[in-house]
Amino acid sequence: MNENLIVNRDADSVTLTLNRPDKLNALSPELVEALIQAIRQAHTDDAVRLIAFRGMGRNLCAGFDLGSLDQETDASLLLRLVRIETLLQLIAHSPCMTVAYAHGRNFGAGVDLFAACKRRYATSDTKFRMPGLLFDLVLGTRRFAALVGNERAREILQTVREISADEANQIDLVSRVTEQDDWTTLFARDLKDATMLSPRAQESLYAAVHPPTADVDMAALVRSAAEPGLRQRIEQYLGR
Repeated sequence: MNENLIVNRDADSVTLTLNRPDKLNALSPELVEALIQAIRQAHTDDAVRLIAFRGMGRNLCAGFDLGSLDQETDASLLLRLVRIETLLQLIAHSPCMTVAYAHGRNFGAGVDLFAACKRRYATSDTKFRMPGLLFDLVLGTRRFAALVGNERAREILQTVREISADEANQIDLVSRVTEQDDWTTLFARDLKDATMLSPRAQESLYAAVHPPTADVDMAALVRSAAEPGLRQRIEQYLGR
């Protein structure tokens, strides 16, 4: 059991709820490892056809947890980022239907977690921002570009601007803008869709339309994060 993550298992689905509301569900090492373990566990169970992601409190996820930055080194930060990319790859290449429900303000790796899912819902007040390139970090860039298109991705990531739910819907980062009262109905619809094909057919479909790029994505992250001075660049971004 991990108090940072609530795992609800039904007959053919698993809902993973990030449970650090006081930290805006930022991705601490403990939360990342709990998510990786829960997803891997779901993947070993043929009965699980859908994995859903939600966040307690005011948002889905505030991204990389920088609360212990003073205790970090470049090496420890690199390892944490590698584990986050490992998590994102598990979601992006999952044989299950993956669904994310966003609300509030979401940042960085939290947006990447959202974008890695196959269906993505957001409330009308949801905001997204990806500031990683301000400290030279390349995380989730290709997956984001695959969703919104290369030109839009370049403009948004270059200017590091905030994206509203409506804009995110227009550029296909969000599948549908919908309020939380509708999420139960959408979950039931998505679960019905997820169980329409056999597990083998569904896995084959996802593999065909989501070509394996794990090595390329991990290499891009490591090349950017391994550049000396990562902690210093993050501190400069934070204004410390």
